[in-house]
Amino acid sequence: MAGYLLYSLVSCSFLLATVLYFTRERWLDHIPRGLYSKLPSFANDIEDGLTSDDFDLSNNVVSGDRRSGLDTQGKQEIKRIMKRRAVGFDEARRIYTESRFAKNNIGPDGRPRDPKFVSFS
Repeated sequence: MAGYLLYSLVSCSFLLATVLYFTRERWLDHIPRGLYSKLPSFANDIEDGLTSDDFDLSNNVVSGDRRSGLDTQGKQEIKRIMKRRAVGFDEARRIYTESRFAKNNIGPDGRPRDPKFVSFS
């Protein structure tokens, strides 16, 4: 009798877990944000305003791109620049990129500032 009860309990638990997994798109939005957070995605980046005509993320969403979206640290820095300097996404992205270039000893034009750098063009 105990074996039958255990078997029934395990079977029902497995069935419930399977149903919840396949219907998660319907019920996940109803869980408070503190208990569950969505993984970063390009759709979330678009909702956050991190897209423009010059940097269009909609093609990534339409094509079903499964990557995790833009770099989390870069997104936070770009949002901070947008808020602090009251600029749009493209301008904030340019400021962020130039600051990253400067930290890595690269000029605003994208060429290295290393005096030993040799370029054959």
